Amino acid sequence: MTTAPDDPFVTHRGLLFTVAYEILGSAADAEDVLQESWLRWAGADRSGVRDARAYLVRTVTRQSLNRLRTLARRREDYVGEWLPEPLLTTHDVAEDVVLAESVSMAMLTVLETLGPTERAVFVLREVFDVPYGEIAGAVGKPAATVRQIARRARGHVAARRPRVRVSRSEQQAVVARFLAALHTGELRELLEVMAPDVVLVADGGGIVATALSPVRGALPVAELLARVNRSALESALVWLNGAPAGRLAFDGEPGAVSLELAGGKISRIYVVRNPHKLTRLDHPAELTR
Repeated sequence: MTTAPDDPFVTHRGLLFTVAYEILGSAADAEDVLQESWLRWAGADRSGVRDARAYLVRTVTRQSLNRLRTLARRREDYVGEWLPEPLLTTHDVAEDVVLAESVSMAMLTVLETLGPTERAVFVLREVFDVPYGEIAGAVGKPAATVRQIARRARGHVAARRPRVRVSRSEQQAVVARFLAALHTGELRELLEVMAPDVVLVADGGGIVATALSPVRGALPVAELLARVNRSALESALVWLNGAPAGRLAFDGEPGAVSLELAGGKISRIYVVRNPHKLTRLDHPAELTR
């Protein structure tokens, strides 16, 4: 992708990637969408484009929706649980509370429960504050219909999103305690950091052995984690998707773990071990609103 430094596509690339990533939950697919969108932008007659940012967001949204619909069958056939692709992020992302929440593993997992159009409408309106008229043009629906979709999507997300906001310092402390307990393998230490109804969701994509369905309850989760080969385990506290999280290596194979907290305890554990989803943990992603 070759562009002039002052080309609007270059100027807004971080925004466009973030829009595509939030709609798709996959950085690899988001990059494909940006490539397709750039080709359309390069070949477009720009004489009538008054707002390049709005034009590009509309283009990326349309391409993301097309990609999301073609991915539906692939995700139906996916082996085990499907989780979003984790991204290494900077502290700047965490400082934008709305952005950090919108790209969190917890939120992206909730967005997976929306239909394609609902997801696009929610992301554009709630995260990027795009006017209803512009969203209508992006999703091919009347503005009045878009308002109804947005209201329905907000209610759906509100009923499923984490209800308690946790400070980054608290999140960081709990992640550090969890990683330390993972290294000791002591059931007591693992149980101390987890809520009684904790749920562990793991994504190996059928490539790496993981639990194929969610594991529920503190004791079953702790017993599963205690079986990890600690002599071959490496971990580091990093920032993933706008929050403190863990980067792991199991016998040299990569992994990532993100935690959701409630009442100072871990309520949900997301473990990604599918190697195809772990290629973006070395360089921070450019995420912006």
